[in-house]
Amino acid sequence: MEIRNLTCIGCPLGCLLAVEMDNGEVKSVSGNTCKRGDDYARKEVTHPTRIVTSSVYVTGGAIPMVSVKTAQDIPKEKIMDIMQSIDRVTVAAPVKIGDVVLANAADTGVDIIATKDIPAV
Repeated sequence: MEIRNLTCIGCPLGCLLAVEMDNGEVKSVSGNTCKRGDDYARKEVTHPTRIVTSSVYVTGGAIPMVSVKTAQDIPKEKIMDIMQSIDRVTVAAPVKIGDVVLANAADTGVDIIATKDIPAV
C-alpha cells in the first residue's frame, strides 16, 4: 500500500488529504470535508489536469497583450506543449472575452480563449 498526501484545491478549506493506493488504484481518500475533496484526490493521483493561463500579443489594440486561458482543464503532461503553442499566437484587436484565440491547442481538443476585452485603437 502507498499513501499519497495532498492539499485539496477543490474549495477554500484546503483540506489535508491522504490517498491510499494499491497498484495504482485508489482504495480510499481521507481528510476531506466535502465531496469535491474526494473527487479532486482521485483525479489528481490517477490523471492530473490543469487550467493553463498566459497572455498573447495583440496588434492594433489599446494594450499590447491579452490574458488567455484553456477553456477546459488539460492533461498536466501537455502544459509545455500548450505554452509553446500559445507563444506563437498573435491576435488582432478588437478582442472580446471568450474569443477563441487558438483552437485545439497542442492537439488536446481544448481551445485557448481570451479572458479580457481589448478594444481596437
